[in-house]
Amino acid sequence: MITVTDSAVKHLKHLLTEKDATPAQGLRLFVQKGGCAGHQYAMAVRDPEPDDTVIEREGVKVFIEAESLPFLDGSEVDYENSLNDSGFKIINPNAARSCGCGTSFEPTTTDEPPTYDSSLDGTVCGSTED
Repeated sequence: MITVTDSAVKHLKHLLTEKDATPAQGLRLFVQKGGCAGHQYAMAVRDPEPDDTVIEREGVKVFIEAESLPFLDGSEVDYENSLNDSGFKIINPNAARSCGCGTSFEPTTTDEPPTYDSSLDGTVCGSTED
């Protein structure tokens, strides 16, 4: 199960309006190889694919790519607005470690708790939008 916070819903409503999204469209989340920790989150406003998991809350939709679901199961989609960084964030219990910018992660292979590797400063992280 993936949860979407109140803040993420609020900002997703704004984003979908700004992008002139159709009623069928939503925020599609998926995981790609890349980033400074091996895998990176990607997201885009799109129509769902046939095998996507659909999460609907307060009239907005989040689609999770089927192949990415094992990497994202149990995660929380949030929106953070701070002085040095704003945007959608993934809080992922399946990450063994994450980079400094939070867009790249290494999937856990054991029951180890997530950690932050200070050698990953986030300067080479990939983009979260495609």
